[in-house]
Amino acid sequence: MKTINRRQFLRTAATAAGSAAALSALPPAIAKALSIAANDRTGTIQDVEHIVLLMMENRGFDHYFGSMNGVRGFADRFPIPVADVPGLLQGKTVWYQRNDNATGTSPRLLSMQHNDTVLNFPLMRTADTVHLYPDTQNGWDHGRMTNWPQYKSNASMVYYTEADIPFQFALANAFTICDANHASFFGGTAPNRTFQWTGTNHGRDDPSKPGVYNGPAVENSYGGTLTGGTIKSGYTWTTYPERLEDAGVSWRIYQNLEIEQYGMNSALGFKSFRDAYNASVPTVSPNRTPRQQAIYEKGIKTRDVDLLKADVLAGLLPSVSWVCPGSSTSEHPGASSPAQGAKYISSVLDALTSNPDVWSKTVLIVNFDENDGFFDHAVPPAPPSYLTYSPDPAVAVFAGASTVDVSDDYLGDDDGGFPAVDPYKHRPWGLGPRVPMYVISPWSKGGWVNSQVFDHTSTIRFVEKRFGVVEPNISPWRRAVSGDLTSCFNFASPNEGTPVLPDTIALDARSRTLTRTTTPPIAPMPVLPVQAGGTKPSRALPYELHATSVVVPGTTSLDATKVRLTFASTGASAAVFHVYDRLNLTQVPRRYTVEPGKQLSDQWTPSSTGSYDLWVLGPNGFHRHFTGNARRVAAAGQPNPSVVVSYDTGAQLLLVKLVNSGPVAATFTLTANAYYATTPTSYRVVARGETVATQLLAASGGWYDFTVRVDGQADFSRRFAGRMETGVDSISDPAMSGTAVGDQYRLGT
Repeated sequence: MKTINRRQFLRTAATAAGSAAALSALPPAIAKALSIAANDRTGTIQDVEHIVLLMMENRGFDHYFGSMNGVRGFADRFPIPVADVPGLLQGKTVWYQRNDNATGTSPRLLSMQHNDTVLNFPLMRTADTVHLYPDTQNGWDHGRMTNWPQYKSNASMVYYTEADIPFQFALANAFTICDANHASFFGGTAPNRTFQWTGTNHGRDDPSKPGVYNGPAVENSYGGTLTGGTIKSGYTWTTYPERLEDAGVSWRIYQNLEIEQYGMNSALGFKSFRDAYNASVPTVSPNRTPRQQAIYEKGIKTRDVDLLKADVLAGLLPSVSWVCPGSSTSEHPGASSPAQGAKYISSVLDALTSNPDVWSKTVLIVNFDENDGFFDHAVPPAPPSYLTYSPDPAVAVFAGASTVDVSDDYLGDDDGGFPAVDPYKHRPWGLGPRVPMYVISPWSKGGWVNSQVFDHTSTIRFVEKRFGVVEPNISPWRRAVSGDLTSCFNFASPNEGTPVLPDTIALDARSRTLTRTTTPPIAPMPVLPVQAGGTKPSRALPYELHATSVVVPGTTSLDATKVRLTFASTGASAAVFHVYDRLNLTQVPRRYTVEPGKQLSDQWTPSSTGSYDLWVLGPNGFHRHFTGNARRVAAAGQPNPSVVVSYDTGAQLLLVKLVNSGPVAATFTLTANAYYATTPTSYRVVARGETVATQLLAASGGWYDFTVRVDGQADFSRRFAGRMETGVDSISDPAMSGTAVGDQYRLGT
């Protein structure tokens, strides 16, 4: 294993960030605007004067970017373990997905497969797959994620590469790509968009009017139209555009309701917007209020990208804008394609950069409402699942726990008028699967990856941060877990350089010649996907996480012995820890949300032989793996080893405390699994004693992966991996490349 110093890593990152140089250039006007320095009057977020939100349609993160270097894609080093199925799979990870309903020659086992548009261009336009609340809940399955194609169809397992979607890759390589951005909701378009437009899918902002919200939004019938929904008056909680209006912050929605109206403006499903429309069309009502006039003029009237450009050129771009694509430009499978979406995003960029002075003060956030049905391997952060529901928290039984209030983050007894969701009551709303998000601005250039957890409410929180207009409907749990996007920017000293993007016109035109969708052929045997090598520059994150394990001997018998895990956050953000019991993978995984300065503990019962095997996942590759035999440890005359990992961020040191609470001495061996070519080091720890081993992490950009073993206890191990955060920008995981990890990790491998 070769040791590479930090300077070499950063040089590699810079090379990777410039890999788009071989692509054809942007139109001259955009290339010129991208070279203009950011407005840095104060060196803070106050230099941002315009925020533009463009939400595209129905693409998953792995579906688009799993093969890209430097992101948490196909080569994720610690994928979810899945349960064995006799005669089908054993010891496998989430990259092997089952379809237990397969018949005939249709395969029962699938992995992701390439939609190779170079060889078969019609694959540019594939049909969409099922993507509503029930089937997405089934596919997620409380985090077990074993049967995705069974509920989403075999076509859900396809992905593109840079050769297929060059504009999307170049955009990510030019600006900032977020690889831990999630849909807000396990389901479709309208519910997810309500989170970006209102901070929730079930508003609670008027306690004096219980039960009149006409929600929750659980499916698409309200959509983004002025007539849909089971109750025609529409949802009645407050939209964020209205809050901006009340606060005197300028806003506008750019859309075309006359051509290719595709339900992208979810505000149209709300009573306030419908009332404003009815008071304005076909003639203006004498009773129309000034507020209804403002909503109609700013949020309903057609004002397409051509007028967005006119506003930019005239210096009239509002403080906050929403841009809504039409059906053929939305990137939605079936109705659109990646090529057509690329052309549309390019047109929005062209409009915003047509006035360099305006662009120097503008942030464009491009995200996707949901993943359609496309598979994504990363387990979404979510509140703990109910094992036994009760309205009384003292009686309810959860698979996990949370230090922050989670009561607003489950489907309750109100099904919103859609009984099809009733079997999924009391399940978490989300977060849903990962979806792409590009942060495009003069403050986010340079090919960065940001791995902080975000969702659609993060876009509102970024507006909150800049303009001070609070959205009270964002739940406490989402505020704790999802960031506000500020970690994506360098306001103090913006990056230099002119990114290069490919032309979009020819591929868009070719895509529009496809008159029908194409179903991808399914490989008879799964072939694991491959991720490109190389790193990206990576933004500093607000995480400092801890997970430790101890064996707690039973006071009455060996059978009463437990394994206790403790989770803590000493950083600036809450995080969700996921725990998979690899000896009981059919059980619901446990999830623990821990706020800064707090901790949670829980216990596991070992197997009848005393064995335990607990697999812990957290954000940005945080991983802990605990194995051993609790009965033997609890027996007389045995060491009782444990390991506590902490950080000296100032000195860039990883501190590994080796603890032996047993009655006899123990010999620990510390081994590097990646990043460092160190020789395994042994430490003898006396009975009831401890010692501390240290490892300098400067050469790896803060990344670490070590295993501790104990002599005489062959099944004991403590593996700890992740990135130590120092508050300084670093690099993406340099060991994350190559073929997806399809086999579960075993001791000695």
